[in-house]
Amino acid sequence: MTQIDNAYDVYASFIHDIERIRMLNKYNLKVAGSVPSVMWELFGAVLTSRSGSGNTGADLLGWEVKSAKFGGNFEYQYHLNTGLHKLNEDCVVNHLFCSYSEDYAEVLVLAMRGSDLADEYFNRWRPEYSANYNTSVPSSQRRQRFRKNVSQSFVVKNGMKILSIMNSKIVFQDENVINLLSSETE
Repeated sequence: MTQIDNAYDVYASFIHDIERIRMLNKYNLKVAGSVPSVMWELFGAVLTSRSGSGNTGADLLGWEVKSAKFGGNFEYQYHLNTGLHKLNEDCVVNHLFCSYSEDYAEVLVLAMRGSDLADEYFNRWRPEYSANYNTSVPSSQRRQRFRKNVSQSFVVKNGMKILSIMNSKIVFQDENVINLLSSETE
């Protein structure tokens, strides 16, 4: 089995869980957003064959994993003590972007190098991050978490497609993208 096949098994078992979706619909509860981020990280770990990197920094060794409903944006959070290190790391690790439909039957997985996101996003956020955590600003006026977004349209336009799932079936896959980007961060 390929990495994509293994990741698809994670998708079918933990992300597009038909029974969970049926129960949420039965009780008129929101389906989109019902998959915790750690499940997308597990999906990404299996897809990239990379383990988690610990408590701070990128989600996986050499990879950051983001997920968002189609039409949404990918949120990045930075904290007071680790945020600057994370911003710098985001410029060099790869980024795996998972977009999904409300019922998770459609998924699009794209990847980008951090260096391809740096000028448009991370480098622009650095002064705002520093201003937010400036010690001369009263702590009551500082945000606890510094949150920014990468637009899904930018990722779709500039990202490399790895996987497309339609009606719960793989319709496109390119494992070469994963191998190429992973080899660059070893």
